Amino acid sequence: MKHGKKYREAAGAIDRATQYEPAEAIALAKKAAVAKFDETIEAHIRTGCDGRHADQQIRGAVVLPNGTGKTVRVLVFAKGEKESEAQAAGADYVGGEELIPKIQNDGWLDFDVVVATPDMMGVVGRLGKVLGPKGLMPNPKAGTVTMDVTKAVNDIKAGKIEYRLDKANIVHVPIGKASFTEEQLQQNFDALMDAIVKAKPSSLKGQYLKSISVAPTMGPGVKVSTAKF
Repeated sequence: MKHGKKYREAAGAIDRATQYEPAEAIALAKKAAVAKFDETIEAHIRTGCDGRHADQQIRGAVVLPNGTGKTVRVLVFAKGEKESEAQAAGADYVGGEELIPKIQNDGWLDFDVVVATPDMMGVVGRLGKVLGPKGLMPNPKAGTVTMDVTKAVNDIKAGKIEYRLDKANIVHVPIGKASFTEEQLQQNFDALMDAIVKAKPSSLKGQYLKSISVAPTMGPGVKVSTAKF
């Protein structure tokens, strides 16, 4: 892939062999965001876990103190008073059974996060083939299967993000936008790393955090020192 002049200039300021302190890495990643849109700054954390073993899976959620800079659309599956609660909390869409054909047959996916009350999981389960591959299935570990729909919606709107291992045992998560201040990005990064460190599986032998890097959507990655974690 051929990179443009701006990318090459941004990459030239980063030493690929150096593991930078988090604050410096974030500053470099922010500077490397030279696209015409407000790029997302992402953290990529390579772990020593083996996600094929259930006891080494990492999955959870964390509220970033400064949000993600993205407007998140929330769909809540609920009924009765929980439906009214979800609407009052500011959910973008609320419903039940009637949403199944809309999602299954019409391919409606105008939402970013799905929350469900436990009694609706039988209904939501039927959407497993559609929502599963897109990472949209509600999950108790991520706090998206809950009776407290008000808290779930508020947290998500405030900047709650989900983290989980991909097939290569790497966690990829946004920590904000390039337009954020370095301090805001640093606070979000610290909150994320606190959660990841706490999520270390007790059965894991050997090194937990193999490598960490931060990068803008269209820019080069910057290695972060894992020493302090």
